[in-house]
Amino acid sequence: MSTFDRLDSRIDEVTAQAYEIPTDAPEADGTFAWSSTTLVLVEAVAGGRRGIGYTYAAGACRRLITGPLAHAVSGHSALDISGAWASMVRAIRNDGRPGLASCAISAVDTALWDLKGKLLDIPVCRLLGVAHPEVPIYGSGGFTTYDEREARAQLERWVETWAIPRVKIKIGESWGSDERRDLDRIAFARKVIGPDTELYVDANGGYRRKQAIRVARAMAEHNVVWFEEPVSSDDLAGLREVRDQVTADVAAGEYGYDLAYFNRMLGAEAVDCLQIDVTRCGGITDWLRAAAVAAAHNVDVSGHCAPNLHAHVAAAVPNLRHLEYFHDHHRIEHMLFDGALSPDGGTLRPDRHRPGLGLEFKHRDAEQYRVG
Repeated sequence: MSTFDRLDSRIDEVTAQAYEIPTDAPEADGTFAWSSTTLVLVEAVAGGRRGIGYTYAAGACRRLITGPLAHAVSGHSALDISGAWASMVRAIRNDGRPGLASCAISAVDTALWDLKGKLLDIPVCRLLGVAHPEVPIYGSGGFTTYDEREARAQLERWVETWAIPRVKIKIGESWGSDERRDLDRIAFARKVIGPDTELYVDANGGYRRKQAIRVARAMAEHNVVWFEEPVSSDDLAGLREVRDQVTADVAAGEYGYDLAYFNRMLGAEAVDCLQIDVTRCGGITDWLRAAAVAAAHNVDVSGHCAPNLHAHVAAAVPNLRHLEYFHDHHRIEHMLFDGALSPDGGTLRPDRHRPGLGLEFKHRDAEQYRVG
């Protein structure tokens, strides 16, 4: 195929499959417990090339992808992603933008960016423009279901094996009903990681406002520098109240499905760092826009989970703080994708020798997990 033909390629196929992968141990945070993670994979075809994208969401969004979204993007130029993205948003108007519809759009959008990179034989980070050759990460897991042996093994793997200089554990157990264990686990984590590693905590919205402030003051002796979702991310006034009274940076935003959500959170001065999830927010297209809105408020952004899907877009954003290297997604992405990046040294380095997002799905290895 000539260069001209590749540049004029039209999207002619969009498919999706869902895969349910069991966890390697029981997992829970402050407000939820789970035993498996569902990955919905999208493949988009144009010009004889195949791009892949995905979301971590219920398999129900597969029907949105293969139905209205596939119809919306079919025939669009594979290089004109903004137009395809706008067509998808129009197509799901009556289905509601937040939630699964946005996750479905995100998966298709990331597949289109991968496809564009492959058509042009260039990595996505170069398409976007590289601001950070290396993307800082933090080790994330520390589930409330872990005993000391499991917690120690994970913390030591992050800090000693991979030399990640920042780590996060879950607190707010059982909707904040066991503060003593939360504080004991924070003290334990600090003891394991030593004084020089940054310690983060995530309550997943499990506390009440004043309770979150009390816990923050009690954990200050352990130099916790990141307090994620101390109260519900829907309680913007509560986040602002906590932010005004604690020394740790307050973070939230992982449940943002559109720009209006991020604009409200930033306008309320609710966070010190805005979290954006490329598998939920509308894909790479709207991740960039959300980061720009944050930049206008002089706020850093942090990528939420899905580290290998975030790496290229995170590398392109000047106001990036870091990216969450989440245990479940690290495990899945290294199991099921060729080209998954190494966390050694506490950074991800997008591979500039591989086009697109640098990932290829291992269909044969994944078949045992396919559902629906």
